[in-house]
Amino acid sequence: MAKIEITRTELVWPGKYNDDGQRREVPRVKLPFQVIETVHESRASREAAKTPQERSLFEVWEGREGSTFEDGWKNKLIWGDNLLVMGSLLEKFAGKIDLIYIDPPFATGADFSVTTRIGEGVVIADKEQSIIEEKAYRDTWGQGLNSYLMWFYNALVLLRELLAGNGSIYVHLDYHVSHYCKAILDELFGMDNFRNEVIWKRQTAHSDPKRYGPIHDTIFYYGKSQATKFNIQYASYDQSYIESHYSLRDPDGRRYQLGDLTAPGPRPGLQYTFKGIDPPPGRVWTMLPEKMEELDRAGRIVFTSNGMPRRKRYLDEMPGVPLQDVWIDVNPVNSQANESTAYPTQKPESLLERIIKASSSECDLVADFFCGSGTTLAVAEKLGRRWIGCDLGRFAIHTARKRLLEIENCKPFEILNLGRYERQYWQGVSFTSSGASNGKTITEQALYEYLAFILKLYGAQPVAGLQHLHGKKGKAMVHIGSVDAPVTIDEINDAVAECARLKQAELHVLGWEWEMGLAGPNDHRTPMSEIARRQGVKLVMMQIPREVMEQQAADKGDVKFFELAYLEIAVKKPKKLTAVIELKDFVIPNTELIPEEVRAKVKKWSDYIDYWAVDWDFRHDTFMQGWVAYRTRKDRALALASDAHTYEKAGRYRALVKVIDIFGNDTSQAVEIEVK
Repeated sequence: MAKIEITRTELVWPGKYNDDGQRREVPRVKLPFQVIETVHESRASREAAKTPQERSLFEVWEGREGSTFEDGWKNKLIWGDNLLVMGSLLEKFAGKIDLIYIDPPFATGADFSVTTRIGEGVVIADKEQSIIEEKAYRDTWGQGLNSYLMWFYNALVLLRELLAGNGSIYVHLDYHVSHYCKAILDELFGMDNFRNEVIWKRQTAHSDPKRYGPIHDTIFYYGKSQATKFNIQYASYDQSYIESHYSLRDPDGRRYQLGDLTAPGPRPGLQYTFKGIDPPPGRVWTMLPEKMEELDRAGRIVFTSNGMPRRKRYLDEMPGVPLQDVWIDVNPVNSQANESTAYPTQKPESLLERIIKASSSECDLVADFFCGSGTTLAVAEKLGRRWIGCDLGRFAIHTARKRLLEIENCKPFEILNLGRYERQYWQGVSFTSSGASNGKTITEQALYEYLAFILKLYGAQPVAGLQHLHGKKGKAMVHIGSVDAPVTIDEINDAVAECARLKQAELHVLGWEWEMGLAGPNDHRTPMSEIARRQGVKLVMMQIPREVMEQQAADKGDVKFFELAYLEIAVKKPKKLTAVIELKDFVIPNTELIPEEVRAKVKKWSDYIDYWAVDWDFRHDTFMQGWVAYRTRKDRALALASDAHTYEKAGRYRALVKVIDIFGNDTSQAVEIEVK
């Protein structure tokens, strides 16, 4: 191995450098984003507000100074691997993000449980998160500390490139890895740009018989340059300070203290007689005569027993104590707090409010690439900042979406992912013996390797010589959908027909995405199931989970395929040009995979539903949320019928209904609506 020469002090771990002594390049993958849902914006307003040339996915506004949200910008909530997301953002957002806060996984052990509320009561159940929710943990700790440091380094390189020249980054950690991460931050951002190590006292006590109780987190604050923006923040006075320094009160109870009106002199214009009183020898008044008269008329000057004027300073007009680097006044989120989402790693809004106010201004762009329950996004929204949030967990994205929906006058935002482009990239990288690493071209051999890989994870064996059938599991034949296209009705028809010719009685179709109208369990309630049954074939449609793309999950056998949920809806037309959509049934197959303690608390089918929305004029593009209902912490009731929607003119429309269950999984169903 070549000798590695280091010209400055830095943290080195196996894998940081190649065998030839060159530092490994940070992977930069540029993939297109897909907008899968738009919230708080109608299709009509979207199309009216933007010309075709302005409808680029990630428009970056010009003239940032004084720019407003009316520029056409929409905030962005992105579901996906944060390294891929960050790399894909670089083209449009390099040097554009004003403030980045990240709360990455930093514990060597992790609790991946989710607390979910069920139905209309206050029943709460814990559910083990799907393996995909553990990806950050797997990626970062899969090979111990070395893999964590490699992952952290790669992430920080991309984050630095995204950060504006006068921007700031806050990295939230704890004692497990903070000392290692500080060295990496110094290397990438420079020791001169280190601003603070903030200590946040996150709990009051922690019982540990063998050591001092760990009750704090560490937040490292760095600037991109010496021009970093900073707005000083203030903490509230404690009660003892108030009692000792603001002990005087007006008749209405308003607290104040008396302040000196003199300063060392001489100073021009400030040596004069006020109300027959001169300042003490060697001192002058602190303000000009007209200002002193103005204060006196306002009742803000009090004369002491020896006749010296003193200025009233009211407690409620003081900003507080300039904030220091130890924060003991920000409490963790209480389970009964209004802001509580029951998300396991949720941080308090007051913590993020302090950070966002200190290091950004109104309309600045704030980003959080481990957004979890959406605290950073919610606070940024309330403070008038633009924001980008990213998380790998579908439950996190759903929690953040609902939280944002509850903010009064929340501005339109988009939900995005990398979708089929991420899968294409994975396919090309994973099967490089004969595939293409750019994810755009795949050879016949690589396609065979992909099919064999999915079959193995599903527990099936490959079959040869068939056109539409790829494998066999027990007595069932298996068809696997493409990574870059939905499974279509024609595709299933062809596979069913081939099964029938071979006199095979059962067909399992595995897909990443599905043509509208295909979802449903094997109980003949969907058209495709019935068509297959008439040909003597039992049809089972299974979702290929995203976990397939995670090597460690695949290696450990942690990949589970689930049968598609079934959604039944009905359309009513109460009057001319109007329509109402009603939920009639929702079935989650394979309920045996749901923990018994959760299933026991489900009393009716609607208890599994947490959120549903309608796009009244779906055009096979972005889901435009036209009507929505969801359960909140305070209101567990869920409407099962939409409000009446009035179309502008008669015609035939396609509506799309999206349901999200209590685990964060979504199911969609399209329906044709004809109004007259």
